Amino acid sequence: MSAEAPSNHPNSKVAVVIVAAGRGERAGQAEGPKQYRRIGGKAVIWHTLKAFLDHPSIGPVTVAIHADDAELFAAAADEFADRVTAVIGGATRQDSTRLALLALQDAKPAAVLIHDGVRPFIGADVIDRTIGGIDDEHGSLPSLPVSDTLKREASDSTVAETVPRGGLHAAQTPQGFPFEPIFAAHQRAFEAGRSDFTDDSAIAEWAGIPVRLVLGSPDNIKLTWAKDIVMADQRLSGHSPSFPDVRTGNGYDVHSFEAGDHVWLCGVKIPHSKKLNGHSDADVGLHALTDALLATCGAGDIGTHFPPSDPQWKGAASRQFVEHAAKIVRARGGRIANADITLICEAPRVGPHREAMTAELADMLRISPERVSIKATTNEKLGFVGREEGIAAIATASVVYPGELPE
Repeated sequence: MSAEAPSNHPNSKVAVVIVAAGRGERAGQAEGPKQYRRIGGKAVIWHTLKAFLDHPSIGPVTVAIHADDAELFAAAADEFADRVTAVIGGATRQDSTRLALLALQDAKPAAVLIHDGVRPFIGADVIDRTIGGIDDEHGSLPSLPVSDTLKREASDSTVAETVPRGGLHAAQTPQGFPFEPIFAAHQRAFEAGRSDFTDDSAIAEWAGIPVRLVLGSPDNIKLTWAKDIVMADQRLSGHSPSFPDVRTGNGYDVHSFEAGDHVWLCGVKIPHSKKLNGHSDADVGLHALTDALLATCGAGDIGTHFPPSDPQWKGAASRQFVEHAAKIVRARGGRIANADITLICEAPRVGPHREAMTAELADMLRISPERVSIKATTNEKLGFVGREEGIAAIATASVVYPGELPE
């Protein structure tokens, strides 16, 4: 098949399935699913649809959407309503694709392209090459040769081996196929209870459909993270940030002692003659850090998100407070640059536990250990800390957010 289906076929245009039923959690949920975020003034899915609908070889377009997104999709695709059909997707990308193919069956297309809804920069040249690689027996897969050196990880997180990159390709979409064979393959996989295929070419391989590699494009990126959406918006808006947006947040917390045999400090349980009094595990260092992270994006404080009046947080591990704050930061496009905590106490000694604390914080924040600083000081026997009535902590977090344009 060349740029179009055979002219004697009932439908000489190529059908398209766009998969847009995901939740996009890695990009954050604060502003809704990523396919409906606005880039260049329009929803991501609008740009994706336009790229296909502007192409002369494209016929019917079916979009698999989430059941909760009908209004979002209708608003985003309103101007394409007469050319696009929406169907409710399934629990996985694979099942959403199958349901969209099922909806296309009556149109009897000769060929179909299956595309990620969050690849809005698909170019006409890649569509042409993908269509050109399809015939009655072969599918077509746009890809790029892998340029990075690849490492296989061992069970202990060390490098097990270097993987030769020769002949390896990074797959993109749209992936194109003769319609009936790929629809049958999806039905077979469904009936066999297989839901583990990562893309449609993998199902084609499993079903014995040969897939040709064609050249993809570095511009054909999949918007996965919040920063990808910001960069896409900057690209379509015709500008780039002029100033980095580096923000610093501070947090302070204090907890008194009570009878006990240990304290939690910066995620580490330390034997001690007393324990800290608090509704959760009273980890004063993590509480201060939670406030510092939230402060970088004006998201309130620890009490806003985890009120002590709520019984579900009684005895809770403070690690989850920090991870929640870090998730909010990332959802707003932030990258945590470093975290600095000073513990103020006469006892216990912090030094012997500093390495373990650093490892815990690096894991919570998903940053390298050298970006974590934990210090301790006494209060020179002054005040409540000096009298060993409690422990205080001061935390500072630096976060880099997407840059702002000058006014």
